[in-house]
Amino acid sequence: MTRPIETWLTDMDGVLVHEEVPLPGATEFIEALKATGRRFLVLTNNSIFTPRDLRARLLGSGIDVPEGAIWTSALATAKFLADQRPGGSAYVVGEAGLTTALHDVGYVMTDRNPDYVVLGETRTYSFEAITRAIRLIEGGARFIATNPDPSGPSQHGTLPATGSVAALISTATGRRPYFIGKPNPLMMRSALNRIEAHSETTAMVGDRMDTDVISGLEAGLRTFLVLTGSTRPEQVETFPYRPTQVVESVKDLVDLVEPSSM
Repeated sequence: MTRPIETWLTDMDGVLVHEEVPLPGATEFIEALKATGRRFLVLTNNSIFTPRDLRARLLGSGIDVPEGAIWTSALATAKFLADQRPGGSAYVVGEAGLTTALHDVGYVMTDRNPDYVVLGETRTYSFEAITRAIRLIEGGARFIATNPDPSGPSQHGTLPATGSVAALISTATGRRPYFIGKPNPLMMRSALNRIEAHSETTAMVGDRMDTDVISGLEAGLRTFLVLTGSTRPEQVETFPYRPTQVVESVKDLVDLVEPSSM
């Protein structure tokens, strides 16, 4: 017999929202978590926005998630660097979500002999910034990237994301970055520590087999795959691992947010 689920981690895009449109059951799921006092975090590999920004975005979709219940790859990256090298320095290619997170843990942003080059997602990658990052890495800076996602969606189509730019820098330098976000289970472990949760009593909800499910699995969590996002039903069997359960949407999980849950 498995222990009851006491804490929940859930992906955001593809689980709770698709762009700005709420997905079936998203509001009910979050409200059930809050009503029962369950500890939970909404996770995202997106490092552009701060938790405050993301709370506002979700609220605009009718989903009321507290700012403190949002965990981004930028926050996980900042936590990792603060643990590895407290009070260090970094040259950052990214947006406010990443620079704010690093600033809050006491990091100095500099392009002069930084400890790290930290690559995050941005809508304004510049040739000058990428060139500077390459030269700093060649000069000895350690290479960190917030997540390995090669692309992301937009209203106008696919956009290059952190993984694609990381590949460009890796090709130029011969140095691969250490990726912090999903599917690295480090993202899950940092989230568990954030809410003082235990892997045996925590579930991960996601829409992607290759990030959400595998990182949850490797962190020892129960995993729920929803079919409202990236992974299609016929693709599930092509992976060498399986989620604990496959459901149509997060709406099917509302009843599990109870003291008698699995």
